Amino acid sequence: MSHEPGRSCPISYRYEPRTLARAPDLHAETLLIAGGIYGNRHALVALHALAAEEPGGATVVCNGDFHWFDIDAAAFAEVNQLALAHPALRGNVETEIALPEDDAGCGCAYPGWVGDAEVARSNAILRQLAGIARGDDAATADLARLPMNLVAEVGGERVGIVHGDASSLSGWDCSQEVLRDAPERTARQIDEAGVRVLATSHTCLPVLAGFSLPLGRAVLANNGAAGMPNFAGTQFGIVTRVSVRPARERLYGTTAEGLFVDALALRYDQDAWLQAFERWWPQGSAAHLSYHRRIVAGPDYLPAQAMRA
Repeated sequence: MSHEPGRSCPISYRYEPRTLARAPDLHAETLLIAGGIYGNRHALVALHALAAEEPGGATVVCNGDFHWFDIDAAAFAEVNQLALAHPALRGNVETEIALPEDDAGCGCAYPGWVGDAEVARSNAILRQLAGIARGDDAATADLARLPMNLVAEVGGERVGIVHGDASSLSGWDCSQEVLRDAPERTARQIDEAGVRVLATSHTCLPVLAGFSLPLGRAVLANNGAAGMPNFAGTQFGIVTRVSVRPARERLYGTTAEGLFVDALALRYDQDAWLQAFERWWPQGSAAHLSYHRRIVAGPDYLPAQAMRA
């Protein structure tokens, strides 16, 4: 295993899929699962509003990487407060802020298809963010206490909530690339975890895939990023909704044993968010080089590529 910062996967990040085959940590009729908020406080505000619009309300879960671009002390504190107002788990960003590993870098465990320059920039972003976080002992202590995964019960079915995949906090077996080339890896993890739905984030691009397993139909739902655009020509994030009730408005979705599993648009204040990002990360900075184009115009990815259920 590589020990190159940004590509390595620390042993402390790992767990067995069967650890998700446990009693639920929470119960809900509707879950809104948002990973990859990336320091966008406006996305968190929009997420709260989206939950309030759900008939009967909704349980929000922030499944990691709610920090990233927020290299401002006040913004960091506000993002922490808004995210931890709900059940949450830590992504690699929160882990490397609060429980850093010597050789993990940003903790992303980037696979080979990600270029070295992007890996180096991510390590630089994490170093800058960690410097801000070190000034907020209470926040980092809160982050250190967060779990690596959660299990929810929705309509009598089990929903596993992770950041990366069912065996690692920063795993890539739920990425659209693996689901394209080796979907059996993802199916095996879901089967071992014994969940009807596995909800994840981390890999930055969304994908929704269905599987026929011994337990019946199961679904992998990767929301990509809640705090950045996920499709070409768009300026909104994506949230995974799992519910006993159909969504009133969705981008795409599927069902599994009575559960509705959908991708929802998270429409935050784009102008305010872009102004904050450009103030913190001016032209030539690591985050500007890696992410500015995506924040403005979205990645080269389409909804048809994400919907594989």
